[in-house]
Amino acid sequence: MRSLICDLINLYVIVIIVRIVLSWFPMSPGSFLEQVNRVLRAVTDPVLLPIRRIMPSMGGLDLSPMIVILLARVLVRLICS
Repeated sequence: MRSLICDLINLYVIVIIVRIVLSWFPMSPGSFLEQVNRVLRAVTDPVLLPIRRIMPSMGGLDLSPMIVILLARVLVRLICS
């Protein structure tokens, strides 16, 4: 059970990283990338948005994914070690 939880956390980190990479590309409405981005946003926004509300503005730089990834890594280390 612990390894399943760790695998799911690691998969979530990968989803966040894919979302970050996709944000660098222009997307036209209705395109495949835009649909993938919409799904990734639906999966990651529930975790990222509360952190964005707490974080001060960094001049357009969103650090919430980095914070979530760091917290996920700590959680994996605590659970899986």
